[in-house]
Amino acid sequence: MGDTRGGCCPSMDLFRSEPMQLVQLIIPIESAHRTISYLGDLGLLQFKDLNAEKSPFQRTYAAQIKRCGEIARKLNFFKEQMLKAGLPSKSSISQVDINIDDLEVKLGELEAELIEINANSEKLQRSYNELVEYKLVLQKAGDFFGAAQSSAIEQQREFESRRVGGDSIEVPLLLEQESSVDQSKPVNLGFLSGLVPRGKSMAFERILFRATRGNVFLKQAVVEDPVPDPISGEKVEKNVFVVFYSGERAKNKILKICEAFGANRYPFTEDLAKQSQMIAEVSGKLAELKTTIDVGLLHRANLLQTIGEHFENWNLLARKEKSIYHILNMLSLDVTKQCLVAEGWGPVFATKQIQEALQRAASDSNSQVGAIFQVLLTTEAPPTYFRTNKFSTAFQEIVDAYGVAKYQEANPGVYTIVTFPFLFAVMFGDWGHGICLLLATLYFILREKKLSSQKLGDITEMAFGGRYVILMMSLFSIYTGLIYNEFFSVPFELFGRSAYACRSPDCSDSTTVGLIKAGSTYPFGLDPVWHGTRSELPFLNSLKMKMSILLGVAQMNLGIIISYFNATFFKNSINIWFQFLPQMIFLNSLFGYLSLLIIVKWCTGSNADLYHVMIYMFLGPTEDLAENQLFPGQKNVQIVLLLLALVAVPWMLLPKPFLLKKQHEQRFQGQSYAPLPSGDDSLELDSHHDSHGHEEFEFSEVFVHQLIHTIEFVLGAVSNTASYLRLWALSLAHSELSSVFYDKVLVLSAGFNNIVILIVGIIVFIFATVGVLLLMETLSAFLHALRLHWVEFQNKFYEGDGYKFLPFSFALLDEDDE
Repeated sequence: MGDTRGGCCPSMDLFRSEPMQLVQLIIPIESAHRTISYLGDLGLLQFKDLNAEKSPFQRTYAAQIKRCGEIARKLNFFKEQMLKAGLPSKSSISQVDINIDDLEVKLGELEAELIEINANSEKLQRSYNELVEYKLVLQKAGDFFGAAQSSAIEQQREFESRRVGGDSIEVPLLLEQESSVDQSKPVNLGFLSGLVPRGKSMAFERILFRATRGNVFLKQAVVEDPVPDPISGEKVEKNVFVVFYSGERAKNKILKICEAFGANRYPFTEDLAKQSQMIAEVSGKLAELKTTIDVGLLHRANLLQTIGEHFENWNLLARKEKSIYHILNMLSLDVTKQCLVAEGWGPVFATKQIQEALQRAASDSNSQVGAIFQVLLTTEAPPTYFRTNKFSTAFQEIVDAYGVAKYQEANPGVYTIVTFPFLFAVMFGDWGHGICLLLATLYFILREKKLSSQKLGDITEMAFGGRYVILMMSLFSIYTGLIYNEFFSVPFELFGRSAYACRSPDCSDSTTVGLIKAGSTYPFGLDPVWHGTRSELPFLNSLKMKMSILLGVAQMNLGIIISYFNATFFKNSINIWFQFLPQMIFLNSLFGYLSLLIIVKWCTGSNADLYHVMIYMFLGPTEDLAENQLFPGQKNVQIVLLLLALVAVPWMLLPKPFLLKKQHEQRFQGQSYAPLPSGDDSLELDSHHDSHGHEEFEFSEVFVHQLIHTIEFVLGAVSNTASYLRLWALSLAHSELSSVFYDKVLVLSAGFNNIVILIVGIIVFIFATVGVLLLMETLSAFLHALRLHWVEFQNKFYEGDGYKFLPFSFALLDEDDE
């Protein structure tokens, strides 16, 4: 729920949430801002909204919130500019030495300066890009006219040699069409030049032809490298074009088509001398603009670097101010309008710290009147606050994902630290795979300081957050793997020699006939010789199935025992006598007895059929057990247990609703809250009293609820016990998958005596092990262990209908989006 803060002594009861109290603060307005700031530094008070009926715009400090929002906008603008420039903000641990008023002025000046620099830079860059395009047009179009003029001179010489009149060469590019032109009529041709995006060049040419009915002549040249567009700034592949036309009407059409296709037009002259002069002028302007742009970019980079050095401090100050005014908007004005009234929840142990913060704020604000602190007695359910550390936080989050514990309800997170990784390991037991998980987890743990400050991917961040859960899972997997004697499905004689030997010298019959016991029992875990023998699978089936039932019944009994501690803590005798006792009797009369039979059968080596015993305990309780009898007087014990199980059902169902009705009639109906005479008095809460305590008692509703609860427990006792068999199923599946990958991939590839096949086999084995066993199987076992805790374990005692303690704390600003 939160890390230990403030250096105060934590509660020694790890199984219960911290005792909470509702406090009221009466704060003078002149010291209100500093008081809330100091309480934010302390981080141990959750404020109540006393203005819930007001909209955000109707609250007292709406203008200040808007002002902080404007500051945040400017900071976001700077952040975007720094990201574009590739200048990350630098983390600084120095104290913020500027107040919010000075910060607002400074940010306004910096924003205006940066906007002006950006505008000038964009204008200069656009001019630079236009000049680049203009230079390309001058070069490419100049090549058009130069080539055409050379061709025209050659043709003129040829015509003169044939004595064919002196034709004009004013429009040399149209000489090839002169044969179809009436030479008696003078033709005035114009032309336009520019660049058009290459992807639109074919459509551009077709539209020009259709719009002018073929009365144009178009020449295009490809620009080898993409050029930055003056408008968008993006690099685009373009073609230089020159289009010749006749008449103003055609020119207007061409201009509209150029505008529609985003073609940039530039002036051009036919005079070769002027072309060279213009190219030289454009090149000079480009050099000047480049220098000016570089100077502007350097100035902009220096400005952003200066902002980046202070950005984190400024951002933290802005977020703190906004959060303070959010809290101030939750407070109400007293009748004199000289003080603000605050109410909130805080841990009992933090009383002295809160009072010290109030005194310090009044002193630093030079306030003549200090804040008043008083504890309120209330029937409202307090928030739940468990103090956690980096090890226990992930386990607590597993529980909170199901539901937050009710105030001072027993915390399943403490038990989960052991039971969750253990049940996972029962399904995942292989000490080779456990070592792989351990190495991956140690990487996260050893580099946690560095990784915690980095932005990780979703999956990596999830694994990093649960690194201590995975650590416990890997350690328990190594333990259960040693019990199963499996290292990537391969057994080892780690703790001594096997107790069994083959019947024949060559062990050819070990997989068919079986083995014989030739020595003392293997000291720890499964005997390695059992792997691969004829009896392995039936033996493991029986062992793991019975072990799953034992673990399940044990954990369900633990859940019921915790419900007893809950009832004892809240002094609820009704739940002790009419919930805990009948549930314990019912569960253990049936499944506790089954667990006892399993242990007796293991100890005696009996061949009794436990399925037959349990079935006929209901169908024929008086029949003789014959060869299925495990101990003297077993039949009588079973009859007694069956009668107790039958009595336990109405015991759970009938008395409790009537007793609750009687208790309701006698209960004192107090006010919602009232001031305590002393701040040291502790909060006493009626565990059965909620926000509906003043409503009429609905007996029918309570009875139906108890009926549902009884049916759920009776049926759940059967289904929950069966659900624990997933421990057996997943353990066998993991073992068999591991064995298949080892035998059918690694061993099979080694049998070919080919180094290439062996390398391929090793690679396939590694990928299969990592992908299937270390990732998919880990996730599968994790989810099944999660279900066993949420449903089979926690439903015996855990209500999970509380709400989390969320104190106002500056330390949480990095996690919450203010």
